[in-house]
Amino acid sequence: MPDKALTLEVLGQIENAAQKVVTRFETIRYPGDFTDSAAGVEKMDAICMMLIVIGESLKNLDKITECKLLPHYPEVDWKKAKGMRDIITHHYADINADTVFFTCKKKIPQLLSTTKKMIKDLKSS
Repeated sequence: MPDKALTLEVLGQIENAAQKVVTRFETIRYPGDFTDSAAGVEKMDAICMMLIVIGESLKNLDKITECKLLPHYPEVDWKKAKGMRDIITHHYADINADTVFFTCKKKIPQLLSTTKKMIKDLKSS
């Protein structure tokens, strides 16, 4: 691992952002919760910002680990996780609540769990 401390720092950023998504998503029961009120839209905006942070941090992680770390954890589709950042950043007006809802409900819990495992593994190596 080229820089263990930096790798742990970036993994910590991912863990923090994913935990914020989980926390902010707790009150969301269906996609319409994001669009039926101003508060819901703000919540979706805040979650999307954390999804951008996750995607950008994953790209940075690939740079500092020379793309060697993420393949050891295939339980997450890292390519799609990084791609979500690109979609949100470049096509935000086209983001729909269903996509954000699905990502928060089905993908972020696994990403968070895997990130915690990565941190634990790296600290013990």
